[in-house]
Amino acid sequence: MNFKNQIEFLKELQRNNNKEWMDTNRKWYKEVRNEFIGWLDSMNTRLSVLDDEYYDTPGKKGINRINNNLMFHPNKPVYKDHFGAGFDKKPKTADFYFELGIDRCIFAGGLWRPEPKVLRSVRDAIDYDGEELQKILNKKSFKNLFGELYEDAKLTKSPKGFSNDHKHIELLRNKTFGVETTFSTEQTFNENFDEKLIEVYTEMLPFRRYLNKAITV
Repeated sequence: MNFKNQIEFLKELQRNNNKEWMDTNRKWYKEVRNEFIGWLDSMNTRLSVLDDEYYDTPGKKGINRINNNLMFHPNKPVYKDHFGAGFDKKPKTADFYFELGIDRCIFAGGLWRPEPKVLRSVRDAIDYDGEELQKILNKKSFKNLFGELYEDAKLTKSPKGFSNDHKHIELLRNKTFGVETTFSTEQTFNENFDEKLIEVYTEMLPFRRYLNKAITV
C-alpha cells in the first residue's frame, strides 16, 4: 500500500487541528481511514500465518482513535499527528504496535508500565531464567533492529524481594519491557514496506513470547 494519501491528510490536519476542519473534511478522513483499515486487514492475514498463537485482529479492532483524550490530557491538540494500530491484540499480553506519522513510522512491542501483578510475574521469570531473555536481547539481528530495551523509568534500587547483587539486577529494575524501531516516512512509500513489517514482527516475536509466557504461567 502507498501511504501518501494518509500522510497528506495528517499534514493538513496538523495545520488545521480543530473540529471545524475535520467536519469539513470528514469524507477525506473516512477515505484515508478505510484505506488504512484495508491495509491492516491484509497484514493481519499475513501475520496470522507466522504464529500459531496469533490473535486475529481485524483492522477495525486494531486501529486507534485519532482523537486525543482531552479529559486526561487537556493541553494536547484535538487530534493526533499519526495513525496508530495494534496487531495480535490478545487482551493482557505483550503487544505489537504500528504508528504511521508525518515524519516517521514506529514499530513497537512489549509491556508498557504493566500493573504490579504483571510486572512481578515478569520479574519472577527473569529471576528463574533471565538468561533466556538476555540471549534474546543480545542477538545481533535483534540489537541491530531495536537496540536496547525502551528507555523508561527504572528503579534506583532492587525490586522488593530481590537482592542488589542479583545477576540480572539491571533487567529487574525495569518498569517497562518494550522495544521499538523507527523508519522514515519516505520508507513507507517503498513497495517492499509490507515485508519490512513482517521482518520486524518476526524478529520481535521471541521477545514477546517470553513476556507472554511469564505473565500467563
